[in-house]
Amino acid sequence: MPKVIYSLAPALGHHKRFSNNDENTRIPHILNALEYAKLTPQFRGSEINQIIDIRKATMEDITSIHSTSYYSFLEKTVKDAKASKDGVLEIETSKFPTYVTRTTLNDALIGAGAGLSLVDAVVAASRMSENPPIGFSLIRPPGHHALRDGAMGGCIFNNVSIAARYAQRTHGRKRVFIIDFDAHHGNGTSDAFYDDPDVFFLSTHQDGFYPVDSGKFDDIGCENGEGATLNLPLPELSGDIAMQTAFDQVIVPCAQRFKPDIILVSAGYTGHFMEISTSKWQMTTRMSYVLADGIKQLAKYLCGGRCVFFLEGGWFTDTLKFCIEESFRGFIGEPSMPDEYAKMFPNLLKDEPSSQVKQAIQRVKNLHSL
Repeated sequence: MPKVIYSLAPALGHHKRFSNNDENTRIPHILNALEYAKLTPQFRGSEINQIIDIRKATMEDITSIHSTSYYSFLEKTVKDAKASKDGVLEIETSKFPTYVTRTTLNDALIGAGAGLSLVDAVVAASRMSENPPIGFSLIRPPGHHALRDGAMGGCIFNNVSIAARYAQRTHGRKRVFIIDFDAHHGNGTSDAFYDDPDVFFLSTHQDGFYPVDSGKFDDIGCENGEGATLNLPLPELSGDIAMQTAFDQVIVPCAQRFKPDIILVSAGYTGHFMEISTSKWQMTTRMSYVLADGIKQLAKYLCGGRCVFFLEGGWFTDTLKFCIEESFRGFIGEPSMPDEYAKMFPNLLKDEPSSQVKQAIQRVKNLHSL
């Protein structure tokens, strides 16, 4: 049985040049890098597999999270885009451009479906083995900012949230633990489950960045879901030490206490120190390895190894490819490789604000009695 399975949904037609960082060359660039590093089925057939026959998400899948009115709005907007001169229309959204092209709805349905196909495969494999493969959905558009009634931050459908509801509805995996380690807060995912005690949403993100008014310490859920949302905003210049501490002292004990049936991960790589335009964190590719390996071990001991990653942010493709490679190495248990950019630009790595990080972690531990 392989150690990792992945799906690809590059959304090549969802593209507006120079409008934002989510270029349609992003997934092909990652795949080329994985092939160069010999981390594809061509070289690792026994350890790494790709799901070829992925399905499109259905209306039922999408409306488990999003409103039917939003879906209808997308249908109309895509139709208008097809009739427009350039084939692209902007969606009114807050603080970050989101657009549709002639193929956006179809691309987004395939992207969401790619994640659901992995959930199917991972759950099925867990019935046959105590060590099922980790899934990684390499997809565009990203999803964790998408709201019930609208697009936001370049996100059309909230892929990880749709997968959470699918795991519950189709596979009976009632308790879902979602980890979001993107430097930007997964506000759409948080909103989707804010009153739900069966979905625990845990986000580490840069304090006061994007979206500015979400992901506060005191946002812990409401009604029956109170306590099932945990936000850990970390200060600027947080790096590998900060994230390692957050993993050990917050993520691990939360997961152990929640006892999930499946773990889903919004895997955003905007925290890398070369992502200068999208965050002020300074993690290296080593942290991609550490998180992949650590979350894999959590899934193994807590929920029969059932775990699927979903690509979110990570816009500087030259470092993103190394981060994905390191994630794959963490999944299959190979040694981590040095961060080439850390070698080239050591002056960009500053001392971490250890006292501020310690205070942030202690605050969230107090709030959640960890």
